[in-house]
Amino acid sequence: MKIEHLIAEIRKKKSFLCVGLDTDLEKIPEHLLKEEDPIFAFNKAIIDATHEYCVAYKPNIAFYEAYGLPGWKSLERSMDYLNTNYPEVFTIADAKRGDIGNTSTRYAKAFFETMNFDSITIAPYMGKDSVEPFLEFEDRHTILLTLTSNEGAFDFQTKKLEGEELYKKVLKTSKTYKGSERLMYVVGATKATYLQEIREIIPDSFLLVPGVGAQGGSLQDVCKYGMTKNIGLLVNSSRGILYASTGSDFAQIAAVKAEEVQKEMEHELERYFQS
Repeated sequence: MKIEHLIAEIRKKKSFLCVGLDTDLEKIPEHLLKEEDPIFAFNKAIIDATHEYCVAYKPNIAFYEAYGLPGWKSLERSMDYLNTNYPEVFTIADAKRGDIGNTSTRYAKAFFETMNFDSITIAPYMGKDSVEPFLEFEDRHTILLTLTSNEGAFDFQTKKLEGEELYKKVLKTSKTYKGSERLMYVVGATKATYLQEIREIIPDSFLLVPGVGAQGGSLQDVCKYGMTKNIGLLVNSSRGILYASTGSDFAQIAAVKAEEVQKEMEHELERYFQS
């Protein structure tokens, strides 16, 4: 998907919500466990209920890998359903891959061609030759882990190297990669105050922002420091939408929660573009 299409969808829906499809058989409503494919049944219901309020879906691949081949089949069915019925929605493989040379190329083919995702999350630790193979794919996007929302982020990401934080070096170095115009970046909502300096380095790039809601991040702070003239944000919510109800009304309640977030985002968009 071209980035212009994503921006148009954000403006149309007045939303930059990404729904994380972290589907866990231990958390989904019990009645779905009787289905032939419970994971797909849950995903389909969530997608149908929430698609008008969000612009992206982000399956966390670990939640599918954990169930072996059946999990992969559920993921494949979910992606086929999304791409067939809601092709305007941006899709993210939250796979956190990253390896050198031909291995990265194979990862890219797996998720961009075989699974038909629009984007994938990548760990940048191995550097240029682990990232550039993903950037060779036209109209696909690579989302670099930059400054994450977890507590362990401070172990390495904010440590100074030659007087500069490592995450800033990741940002600056990645701009030199061939195909860097197709880069996006993960920045956790719990690190919102860092966004001002991040925007000085990458003023226009899209940011995938986890950590709003259950992890304590503030949507208002993310928008204050991170929004651009083209919005430039995808804010992810998983648990707060997926598991708001464990009853037979789970999809309807998910829609209510997604709409609540969408309305907050609409308010932030109005405030930003009127200021």
